Amino acid sequence: MMSPWLTIIGIGEDGVDGLSKDALDEVSKAELIVGGDRHHTLAPNPTAQRIAWPSPFDAMIDEIKSHQGKRIVVLVTGDPLWYSVGARILNAVPKEEVRFFPQLSAFQWAACRMGWSLADVETVTVHGRAASQILPCLAPDVRMLVLTKDKTSPATIASLLVERGFGKSRLTVLAALGGEREERFDGTAETWLHDVPDFHTLAVECIGDENSKWYSRVGGLPDDAFVHDGQMTKRVVRSATVSALAPYQDALLWDVGAGCGSIAIEWMRAARGAKAIAIEPVVERVAMIRKNAIQLGTEKIEIVEGKAPEVLMGLDQPDAIFIGGGGTTDRVFEVCWDALRSGGRMVINAVTVESEMKLFEYHAEYGGELTRFSVQQAEPVGRFKGWKPFMPVTQWMVIKS
Repeated sequence: MMSPWLTIIGIGEDGVDGLSKDALDEVSKAELIVGGDRHHTLAPNPTAQRIAWPSPFDAMIDEIKSHQGKRIVVLVTGDPLWYSVGARILNAVPKEEVRFFPQLSAFQWAACRMGWSLADVETVTVHGRAASQILPCLAPDVRMLVLTKDKTSPATIASLLVERGFGKSRLTVLAALGGEREERFDGTAETWLHDVPDFHTLAVECIGDENSKWYSRVGGLPDDAFVHDGQMTKRVVRSATVSALAPYQDALLWDVGAGCGSIAIEWMRAARGAKAIAIEPVVERVAMIRKNAIQLGTEKIEIVEGKAPEVLMGLDQPDAIFIGGGGTTDRVFEVCWDALRSGGRMVINAVTVESEMKLFEYHAEYGGELTRFSVQQAEPVGRFKGWKPFMPVTQWMVIKS
């Protein structure tokens, strides 16, 4: 086993004064120091070679690895493994070859300044990501700490809150936390006008009104939460479908025949880091998926425009697969089954007699569970109400052994 050759050190506004003796020793002996401009300013070493973060960041991984054999220190802000570059580096360098020296994270500083229990706060980053990342967390009385992109982020987030009836939410920008230049800016979403520094953390205390619009992360959003053309998995069945798929952290779903993307989007909202690939051949529905992803905070969804099974080749291996359209199309099931990892889940919904018969065949060969849903909804009948039945849906769920 190779000994550590790369050191990643978290640094705060107090610079080297806040480092432990061992971390300070690593900085002083470093031959190469990698970091942003502010990191280099906070950690002097007159003899070390300096490298700044490039764009795209992936180029830095190769740069760092090319200097293996030197004493290399990477400087980051706060905790290297909490929405920071440490996790990205560990994707390319074995953990046994890396040493970490963490510092207080921006989230920890901000929680203390706000007097909030960090364990009870939603922590989100919109740094390098869409501001709509906050939307799955949005609900009355929720507290969020947000790592921002730059000085424009608070105004962008304030606009999102106002649009959804959370204009009275309290916003606090905390800049240069723990340093001599620490600043605080307070306001509400509906009145936010502050000009703030680029580097800061945003605290949000969500306050809704009678018109606030938000959705639970539990599967089964209202049908009108999605832009659709009527060809979608309806709310009650969708809730049961997402439950059968069992979303979990960082897992990847293939949504084959995604329609408006409702299953894939609910999957991504249900678990931190959950990913989805929506496969859809109809151009108009692809546009719906994109719009729904923006509106519901899942802009990182991957959309593959084309017809299964041809477009499935070469996609990342899924942890779960939902086939909502085309389950009886030649070779779609077979290709999906071969791609699914061992222990992964497959769920197929059928509404026609022909597709239902295929599910019976799959069940006989592979096992799993068959469930039939018959849903009725109260609709006006003159001055009264009567029950309007939806088409029954047969669902097959199986875990690949």
